[in-house]
Amino acid sequence: MGKSDKAERAKERREKRLQEISLLRTIPYSDHQRWWSAETVAVVTGGNRGIGFEISRQLAAHGVTVILTSRDHSVGLEAAKVFQEGGLNVFCHQLDVLDTLSINEFCDWLKQNYGGLDILINNAAVNFNQGSDNSVEYASQVITTNYYGIKNMIQAMIPLMKHSSHGGRIVNVSSRLGRINGKRNKLEDANLREKLSNIDTLTEEMIDQTVSTFLQQVQEGTWESGGWPKTFTDYSISKLAVNTYTRLMARIFSERPEGEKIYINCYCPGWVKTAMTGYAGNISAEDGADTAVWLALLPDQAVTGKFFAERREISF
Repeated sequence: MGKSDKAERAKERREKRLQEISLLRTIPYSDHQRWWSAETVAVVTGGNRGIGFEISRQLAAHGVTVILTSRDHSVGLEAAKVFQEGGLNVFCHQLDVLDTLSINEFCDWLKQNYGGLDILINNAAVNFNQGSDNSVEYASQVITTNYYGIKNMIQAMIPLMKHSSHGGRIVNVSSRLGRINGKRNKLEDANLREKLSNIDTLTEEMIDQTVSTFLQQVQEGTWESGGWPKTFTDYSISKLAVNTYTRLMARIFSERPEGEKIYINCYCPGWVKTAMTGYAGNISAEDGADTAVWLALLPDQAVTGKFFAERREISF
């Protein structure tokens, strides 16, 4: 089978699965499945456009109260207004996931007005490469926003997660490009792959050291011989760090007592038609948002530390 045949088969499988998901989305949750209510609060970072906007819409359509955040407050307010005019409980607050003061102000506001949150969707991210580009000119910004921004939000939101029998929910929007053992886009260093794959010995310092080493090589101009992923290298490494951090936090959260559990997973939305892909993707924002919403609302949430795409678990 030639490359074009394989690509065509893969395209057919993807389109069939997306049709299945579109059908599943039309099936309403039954009363006994609906653990949430209008009192349930979801925070969606970068919710003013693209996948974040669509995640906000779908969660609100299910009856959840959504707080979408945006670095640009006026843009966020416009997005929330669109939802409110449609009768949805969506509100906006300014938030820069890299600014400690901004995060603290948001935490104070959230606690004062809503008593905390039940669901966190870490969607805010950046990517500066398109097509066959693989520049690392903005590598520091990509790593800082996509990885450290998510870490900042998780650590800030942990104390605000409401206690319940259903547990708090965290969904990190990630990418297959960040798979440790991806066939076409993986770390070439087998020892590093092993270290990052071993959940029993994995530490936050190991993940931080990995991204620091990459950024150091970018500064020195030696990154191309560093054995890093070949496609969208800076973005791929940022998402590899997100995926690995998701597994680490799942292990840490598993030690929390019943009634205070937090379940955390990550997912790949696919190559979505948004500003981040230059609208060149092959998946709609609606389909790209679906798995995030599905994970956030899972009725039987014993699922944690997993990686998903199109409502199916995939390997790290």
